[in-house]
Amino acid sequence: MKTLKIGIADYNQMKERTMAIARGDHVVNNSDPKIWFASIESFAKVLSGRNRELLGMIMQENPESLTELAALAGRSKSNLSRTLKTMSRYGLVELTRGKRGTLVPRVPYDQVRLDVLFTPKAGASA
Repeated sequence: MKTLKIGIADYNQMKERTMAIARGDHVVNNSDPKIWFASIESFAKVLSGRNRELLGMIMQENPESLTELAALAGRSKSNLSRTLKTMSRYGLVELTRGKRGTLVPRVPYDQVRLDVLFTPKAGASA
């Protein structure tokens, strides 16, 4: 089973993490998330119930084109293309060129693990 590790961190947390890495105070390791979302809401939008069903359909049916997947999913090809390109940016889907240049979607992971960093309330002391 192949797992994609996803993290949630706001802009300031990501900035601090990036600076810590640059300073050498933090070393990225295999247990760290590979993909980061700015909020739970943005994560939930990309991995909505409908989109999780779509990922499952791709894994089960192995469509050879977006046209085939659109027919299987009952969705318009243009809508499907936008959705898959968004998921591709997050590493949830791989889009490769198939026969005659068609886009072939594949899901490289069996599951997603979510890590959430807690954000202290502004002005609160630790």
